[in-house]
Amino acid sequence: MEQKQLDAARSRLEAEKEAVDKQLLDHGVQLEGDENISLDQHEGFADSAQATAERSQEITIVEQMRVRRSDILAALAKIDQGTYGKCESCGNEIPPERLEAVPAATLCMSCKQQSG
Repeated sequence: MEQKQLDAARSRLEAEKEAVDKQLLDHGVQLEGDENISLDQHEGFADSAQATAERSQEITIVEQMRVRRSDILAALAKIDQGTYGKCESCGNEIPPERLEAVPAATLCMSCKQQSG
């Protein structure tokens, strides 16, 4: 992969990481440590059920963002290590078009389709 492509990938990944970090902070999550999600406590059974449902949804959203952040950090580390753009399954180069669409991709399309 050419340096120009690596630089573009790094820029996209860093921008995406910044956006994810902001979303996590907006959800009350500490970026270096355990997640701290605080929802208002409601009184009454109906309100309690709604708060539980909202908390469950919030936790799901935060977990998805944390996984995304982890994927981005792994991709940035691969750029630093010189292994970015190689399929983790077969070792072949991941096409630049795929990396442009999904900068943190770890599998080529063939292996991705085989994995499910």
